[in-house]
Amino acid sequence: MTPLDKALRREVTVDDKAYTLTIDPFGLKLVEKGRRNGVELLWKDLLSGDAGLAAAQASTQA
Repeated sequence: MTPLDKALRREVTVDDKAYTLTIDPFGLKLVEKGRRNGVELLWKDLLSGDAGLAAAQASTQA
């Protein structure tokens, strides 16, 4: 396997809206294209089962 040692960015379209998905060693972030704020999820939250709670908190802060 190739280690994830730097950020990897990809564009994804959801419901005809463009988003930028950034995957890095700390987690992932999904941001609407042209914006700065989005939803961020840390790998440790995903593994501990707190992913739903972390995503809910992030969406209420935006």
